[in-house]
Amino acid sequence: MFDGAFSPFHWLIVLAIALVVFGPKRVPEIGKNLGTAIRGFREALKGDETAPVTPSAARPADPGAGPAGNEPKAQ
Repeated sequence: MFDGAFSPFHWLIVLAIALVVFGPKRVPEIGKNLGTAIRGFREALKGDETAPVTPSAARPADPGAGPAGNEPKAQ
């Protein structure tokens, strides 16, 4: 069914269509972004990344907030 689906001639046709649609300046950018996305996905699957920081711990307290940090300032 898909015996010759990955021949070099087919990939040249796909590359030619990509050049026509996106232009010669955008094709390398698309390839680089795709490679970065795949690399990040693989690293996330491995679990080698450090634990993400929770948004409440990452943000400094609002200076206009009350003593608990989440209550509005009394006027």
